Amino acid sequence: MKILVTCKRVPNPEQKLKLVGGKVDLSAASWQINTFDEYAVEAALRLCEKGKGGERSGEIVVVAVGPKEVSQQMRGALAMGADRGLLILADDPALDADAVARLLAKVVERERPDLVILGKQTVDGDSNQVGQILAGLLGWPQATFLASIVVAADGKSATTTREVDTGVEEKRVRLPAVVTVDLRIIGKKAVRNEALVGADAEWDETQRYASLKGIMAAKKKEIKEVPTAELGITLGPAPLMRVTGYEAPAARIAGVRVGSVEELAAKLHNEAKVI
Repeated sequence: MKILVTCKRVPNPEQKLKLVGGKVDLSAASWQINTFDEYAVEAALRLCEKGKGGERSGEIVVVAVGPKEVSQQMRGALAMGADRGLLILADDPALDADAVARLLAKVVERERPDLVILGKQTVDGDSNQVGQILAGLLGWPQATFLASIVVAADGKSATTTREVDTGVEEKRVRLPAVVTVDLRIIGKKAVRNEALVGADAEWDETQRYASLKGIMAAKKKEIKEVPTAELGITLGPAPLMRVTGYEAPAARIAGVRVGSVEELAAKLHNEAKVI
């Protein structure tokens, strides 16, 4: 089974960044793999393993879009166990969900994977669009926000679930397909390839971290740099979606104490106007 997994670098969400001239100053940003993309890599690894710590079957290709520096974060995915990487060279200001999806579609046409796995969204842009646009461009089935995925023994379809307001939605898609994953995908029994493991297979309830052996092995794994022109895509001077500015949220107003339920109800009615 051949799986293509996306990997985007994002600023560390716990790092405090400054706003300068209505823009986020990224000059001192600490970069890391998007958390949901880490979950996608973990899901791909489990689909290619014969149980926890078992032999591997198939190939996992990590693909990223961005400047050369993104290769540092891609090494982390390779250290987790992915086989090789493709870095589509592009400047971040020229990218949006549409541009990234069009570039990924060309990569998919070249690589011909059985499955494309993306994190459901990135923690910086939060647009939640790339997977859906990519499936539309390819004309492939899609399943989003996955909490679980089971690939059939014949490799021709996958049964997926995701959480919805009324419970759990189950969907079966034919392969090849595009899927996006939520944090539930790293549950102990959330991922299974029936051609490799039985229903009792379990993994740790977290994504794996790179071991020293994995880090050393990742240094020798290929990351091929691919110019956008080689894919036949010309990015415009500005993406379709343009961010005009950022602003910090307004400071919260301090709360007040009330002496009785009656006073609380009066304030909610007369001041907050919520009842």
